[in-house]
Amino acid sequence: MNAEQPLRGDADIAPIAALIGDPTRARVLMALTDGRALPASRLAAEAGVAPSTVSEHLARLLSAGLVAMRPEGRSRFYRLASAEVAGALEALARIAPDQQIRSLRQGSHARALREARTCYNHLAGRLGTGLLAGFLSDGLLAGGDGRHHPDQAVHDRLSGPGRDLSYRLTGRGEDVLGELGIDLGAMLARRPAARYCLDWSEQRHHLAGPLGTALADRLFALGWVRRTERRRVVQVTELGQRNLPEVLGLPADWAQPASGDAWLESGRAAS
Repeated sequence: MNAEQPLRGDADIAPIAALIGDPTRARVLMALTDGRALPASRLAAEAGVAPSTVSEHLARLLSAGLVAMRPEGRSRFYRLASAEVAGALEALARIAPDQQIRSLRQGSHARALREARTCYNHLAGRLGTGLLAGFLSDGLLAGGDGRHHPDQAVHDRLSGPGRDLSYRLTGRGEDVLGELGIDLGAMLARRPAARYCLDWSEQRHHLAGPLGTALADRLFALGWVRRTERRRVVQVTELGQRNLPEVLGLPADWAQPASGDAWLESGRAAS
C-alpha cells in the first residue's frame, strides 16, 4: 500500500526573492545569464565586491540551488543551476525598471549589448536578429518574417520567448547547417527545434531553442563569433565577417540600427 502523499501548498517565493533581491547577488546572477561558468574572482569584479564577500554570497546561492559549482584545479567555476533559473531572471528583467546610464563606460556597454550579445545560450541583439533574417532570406528557415507585430500579437511580448509563430528549418537549411558541422540529429530530436525570442532592443525575433543553441555553439567553435570581457557582449571576428554573409545570409548592414529605431539609442541597459 502506497504511503499517502503529503499535501503541498503554494510556492513559497519569498526566500528566493530575498536572495535575488540583494544587489550583490543580483549582479552575480546577471553576470551568469550568458550561460558561461565563471570563477569567483570574475564574479567579484562583476559585482564590485571583494573576493571574500562574493564567496559568502555564492555559498548562499549554492545552498538555494540557484547556481552550480564545478572545481577545476584550484579554482571553482560557477554557473546558473538550470535554464529555469535563467528564465526566472529574464522574467524579472522584463518587469524591472531600466538602469540609468551614468557613465561613458555604461553607455558603451549598453551600445555593445544592442549590437551583439548572448541571451543565455543563444545569440541576440542586431547579430541575433540579423542571423534570423538571413535564414529567412536565404530559405533556411520558414514560418514568419522575423518581425514583431504588436497589433497582431496574441501571446508574444517584447523581451520574452515567442509563442505565436512556428518557425521550421527547411530542407535547404538542414543541408547548410549539416555542412557547417552542426549535429542535426541531436538538434532535430528536440521539438520544436526552432524557437524564437522577441529581442528587447531590436523589436524583432532572434533564434532560440535547440537551433539557437546549436548555432551559437558552432559559431563560437569556428571562431566566427567570440566572447568578450564585457558581460554578455560578443563580437563577430574577421572570419565571421567573411563567412556569415555568404554561408548564413547575414545582411551586410546587420550592425546598423534599423530605420526608425533611433529611440533604441536612448540608453536602456537592459537585459
